[in-house]
Amino acid sequence: MLSSVQKEILQTLINLYQSSNGKSIKGEDIAEVMNRNPGTIRNQMQALRSLGLSKGVPGPRGGYKPTIEAYHTLNVSVTDSESTVPIFKDNEELEDVSVAKIEFTSVPNPGECEAAIKILGSIKELDLGDIIRIGPTPVNNLGVIGEIVGRDDMDNILLLDTTTIRSIPKKTVYDIASLDLVLLKPTDTIKEAANTLSKETIDGAPVIENNSVIGILTLTDIVRAIANSEENLKVKDAMQKEVVTVNKDTKIANAIEIMHNKDIGRLILVNKNNDPVGIITRTDIVNSVTNLEEFPIVQ
Repeated sequence: MLSSVQKEILQTLINLYQSSNGKSIKGEDIAEVMNRNPGTIRNQMQALRSLGLSKGVPGPRGGYKPTIEAYHTLNVSVTDSESTVPIFKDNEELEDVSVAKIEFTSVPNPGECEAAIKILGSIKELDLGDIIRIGPTPVNNLGVIGEIVGRDDMDNILLLDTTTIRSIPKKTVYDIASLDLVLLKPTDTIKEAANTLSKETIDGAPVIENNSVIGILTLTDIVRAIANSEENLKVKDAMQKEVVTVNKDTKIANAIEIMHNKDIGRLILVNKNNDPVGIITRTDIVNSVTNLEEFPIVQ
C-alpha cells in the first residue's frame, strides 16, 4: 500500500506526463511542483520503480515515466490528447488540465447532485466556491456545471455541487429535423411568403432555385419588409443570401457548435448531391436534449 507521499508523487508524475507530449519527467520538476527536496523525490521514485509504478529513462533528457499500473493504482484512465475533456473557469479553458473520471455521488437524494471529478493536471488554480464547466466528454457529449464544494489534493479530486447536467444525444440532425420542407421561390412576393409561413406555422423557409438553396427567408425579414410597406417585394430581394447547410449525417453536437459559431437559429440539411432534404432549428435541438419520452415516470 502506498504512503500518502508516494501517492502524491505518483499523481504529480502522471499530471506532468499528461502535459509533456510523451517526454520523461525529471525528479527536479516533480520536486518543484510539490515544493519538496529533490533528494526526497529521488528516494521515493526508487521505491515506486521497484513497485512497477514508474520507469526510469536514462540520458541527459531522461527522467521518469508512469507505467500502466500507476494509472490503475490511482484509478486513472489512460488518456491521450484526442480524448481530452476540458475544464472551464470564468469561461476560459484551463491549460494542461483534463478530466479523467466523473462519478455522481448523490443522484438518488432529492435536491442534491454531487459529482466527484478526478483531475489530470494541477488543481491549484481551482478553489472552493469556484464555478466550473466540464466537458463535453468525447463519447456521450456530457457537460457538467457546478460549484466546487470540496477538494482532495492527495488524489486530485474535486467535489462538485452540480447545477447543470446535459448530454447531447448521439443522433444525427436528420433524426430530429423537419423533413417535410416548405420551399419558397425567389419570385414569390413578401405577402405570398408571409401567407405560406403563416399557413405552415413556421418562422422561416429556404428559398430554392433549380433545386439549390440560394437563400433563406425568416419572419424577421418579412416584418422588416412590411414595416417598410414592401409587401410586393420579391423574396429574392429580402432573403438572407448567406445560408449555412450541413450534411444530413452531421451529429447534433456538431450542429450546435455551427449554430453557436455562426450565431444562427437554423440549418438546412442536404444530401450527398447537395439537394435540400430538411431543416433543423434551435427548437428542434432543445427538444431533442430535453426529451423525456424514453424515460418512464416514477410515481
